[in-house]
Amino acid sequence: MKIKTKHLPYEQVIALKRPKHRKPLRPLFLLQLVIRVLSIFDLAPTKFTYATHGMERLSKKEPCLILMNHSSFIDLKIASRIFFPKRYGIVCTTDGFVGKSWLMRLLGCIPTQKFVSDVTLIRDMEHLLKKKKTSVLMFPEAGYSFDGRATPLPRKMGVLLKRLNVPVVSVITQGAFTRDPLYNCLQKRKVQVRADVTYLLTPEDIRSKSVAELDKILDDAFSFDNFAWQQENSVVIDEPFRADGLNRVLYRCPHCGKEGKMEGKGTKLSCRNCGKIYVLTELGYLQALDGQTAFTHIPNWYEWERGQVRNELENGVYRLETPVDIGVLVDYKALYMVGSGTLTHNEQGFHLTGCNGALDYTQGPLSSYTLNCDYYWYEIGDVICIGNQDALYYCFPKGSGDVVAKTRLAAEELYKLKKYRRAGNPVTA
Repeated sequence: MKIKTKHLPYEQVIALKRPKHRKPLRPLFLLQLVIRVLSIFDLAPTKFTYATHGMERLSKKEPCLILMNHSSFIDLKIASRIFFPKRYGIVCTTDGFVGKSWLMRLLGCIPTQKFVSDVTLIRDMEHLLKKKKTSVLMFPEAGYSFDGRATPLPRKMGVLLKRLNVPVVSVITQGAFTRDPLYNCLQKRKVQVRADVTYLLTPEDIRSKSVAELDKILDDAFSFDNFAWQQENSVVIDEPFRADGLNRVLYRCPHCGKEGKMEGKGTKLSCRNCGKIYVLTELGYLQALDGQTAFTHIPNWYEWERGQVRNELENGVYRLETPVDIGVLVDYKALYMVGSGTLTHNEQGFHLTGCNGALDYTQGPLSSYTLNCDYYWYEIGDVICIGNQDALYYCFPKGSGDVVAKTRLAAEELYKLKKYRRAGNPVTA
């Protein structure tokens, strides 16, 4: 899948007229039918199945909030398979509207920006749920998982639930990540996919519980580990490319400590600095070819990297500075490629400069609890995205090695350090 791009000077792009807000439409049934038919062909190789839990309590015409984990590009087709012919709008990112905003609107989609405060989003969701009597599908993680576990959920989701006051249904998939992990260069594996669909909360539950209690219920529902699931269920991944791109997630060698020297290729993950080689087994374990195995479980390695980043932040030595190609999103017509620049990240947050001095954007560490970033985004490249309601800046690092995962970890840990220490609380994971 690609996105429409256009090359324009930054000054011209930033002066473009922003799209006018429009209330979401009730999805067109004919288009939902088309998606349902197309999903048959994409889901057939996965032998998709699902189980329901308590869904008999939700009437066919009753609108609800559907919260689904975000694992792969087939998530929307899974939702179509489960809920058709129920009408539902979809909360999606603004980049999904580029070049096809008319189609997305007819599908009932609600545009929003990842990890950017958007007060109109709540009103748009209320409009569909209350005025149009239409359900809403939302991916509360917003970003895809890097290591197969849930990405952080926004705090005080319970406030949103209380304001909407509609039944909440959760959809948690197993196998979707394993079939097509984000780091693996869009190469699909032969894996069976299933989902659990659960009536999670009634409106009465929402009214009677505190925001903290509702957040805890969502955290528990979105607690999963796809690599552990693979191992516990003996799911064999024997494709010869299963470790391709794994260095994007496991970017730091636990033996020599070097970053940017890891290489995932074929079935092996190797360090070009010290020569250590790991094999990614058919059951998703890591195993050293010789000597000590530092980590057998990919999420454990990733958490170790998080700890290393936190140490750098606490010791005042963390810093990212990388040359980038820059794309800017200000409307739904195109991603505007405006030239090159430099992206810096440190204790003060992000600083992006470029376009011959015309671009100078800063973003503080408390602007978001996590970071919008992706691998091989729309087949352009690995990306770090920052910005605000006025413009989003898509930064494609060049020649700096695997910096995306570390930058996300740093943004998350820096947010915790700044927020909790400012409140006089201990920093928690």
